[in-house]
Amino acid sequence: RSATMVLAELGSKITTALKKLGQQTIIDQAAIDEMIKTICNALMSSDVNLKTVMKLRMAIKTQLNIAQMGKGIDRRRFAKKVVFEELVKMLDPGKKAWAPQRNKTNIVMFVGLQGSGKTTTVTKLATHYKRKGFRPAMICADTFRAGAFDQFSQNATLGKIPFYGSHLEKDPVKIAQEGVEKFKAAGYDLIIVDTSGRHKQEAALFEEMQQVGAVVNPDLVIFVMDASIGQAAVDQATAFANSIEVGAVIMTKMDGHAKGGGALSAVAATKSPIIFIGTGEGMHDLQAFNPTSFVSRLLGMGDMMGVINMIKDVVPADKQPEMAKRLQEGKFSLRDMYDQFESMQKMGPLSQVLDMLPDSGLSSLLKSNGAGEAGTQKIKNFMVIMDSMTDTELDVPKALNPSRIARIAHGSGRSIKEVNELLQQHKQFEKVVGRMKNFRPGRGGANQMSQLQNMVPPHLLKQMGGAGGLSKLMSSMGGGGKKF
Repeated sequence: RSATMVLAELGSKITTALKKLGQQTIIDQAAIDEMIKTICNALMSSDVNLKTVMKLRMAIKTQLNIAQMGKGIDRRRFAKKVVFEELVKMLDPGKKAWAPQRNKTNIVMFVGLQGSGKTTTVTKLATHYKRKGFRPAMICADTFRAGAFDQFSQNATLGKIPFYGSHLEKDPVKIAQEGVEKFKAAGYDLIIVDTSGRHKQEAALFEEMQQVGAVVNPDLVIFVMDASIGQAAVDQATAFANSIEVGAVIMTKMDGHAKGGGALSAVAATKSPIIFIGTGEGMHDLQAFNPTSFVSRLLGMGDMMGVINMIKDVVPADKQPEMAKRLQEGKFSLRDMYDQFESMQKMGPLSQVLDMLPDSGLSSLLKSNGAGEAGTQKIKNFMVIMDSMTDTELDVPKALNPSRIARIAHGSGRSIKEVNELLQQHKQFEKVVGRMKNFRPGRGGANQMSQLQNMVPPHLLKQMGGAGGLSKLMSSMGGGGKKF
């Protein structure tokens, strides 16, 4: 399950409160106070700290004071905007984490308590950056836990990541130093060092951490934390931050605990940036964490920047300008749809992709069929149907008449109903793409950019960094030697 699925109850309660307000004939102070109360109760049930909830309550109440609102304000939209922004603030530590740079050696050190999923997360992070074109390598400096190196080597082999460690050497400092020297000399640009965890925060753990840190001189120390501890996360994060310079946090086990919201807000309160959240045992079950995107997905609004970044990772560079050109021409054939499904399958778990899409169209269809195996199977079935089509049918969907549809259903072993379902979904995609027709980034001036802004829902525009971010994104899609 994905993180937002686990927190779905929290998201559902907040969304229901906003919808209930929107359905009121008259939105007065009593209706707004009722909405605020429901939202605060939902946060408390997700183990968000009382002090944090009261701060959020006061911030929302201050802005949604009916007596001080202008007469022309749409109270429904304004309430939604305020709630959205305050939830984002609650999860935002206010500073960015360091990120690995190209053309240099980046050294990252992992710390955390035993049982937090630290060792598995090392491989997940290495796999994530490998997909982005880095050359990662892993070092096991955990000599405390029995079987640590065996687990480490199995994970690294599974992810096809080079690794270093020893069954015999018991000095973690020596292993870390030797490993870093070896991988530096071999030209690896992302070296990840795993350190020992303990069952509790004890002096020996912190001392060993400091010694390993002194010899490897990491660019970033990542603290791995178990989300199930809820708001107690603040004590853990503070204890580690007082002993070593923690630059970022990865929150694990977000796929199984309702206390995830409490843990996320608690860490944000320590001013430590959360960079990823673990959402399962698989190597791809690691999601980049961005407060705005997270809240947007939580409330069913989608995360288009997340989708765009995923597409950039999986669509071959030589195909990106061609894809952008077809979108700009308002063209979207069944062949294009097939290519998109192929890309979606490379993005990782389908549930992760669907969480980034707004609750409409294909995402709703697949979510209703289960975002796990059933949803993935639905995409595969659509692709099997398209495999039974001729080139003409793939490129000109309007050529599909009842007899052709019957032939395709028979040839693919699927029902006529499923073929029509695929064609209906294609029409929805085609409508969206059609809105982009004749758009040429950088050539239409302010008027054209204004038109594009009006096509993008306000919360998605905000995710993209406002008008400036949208302009930058569209320019990067517009050819001229630049990649999409």
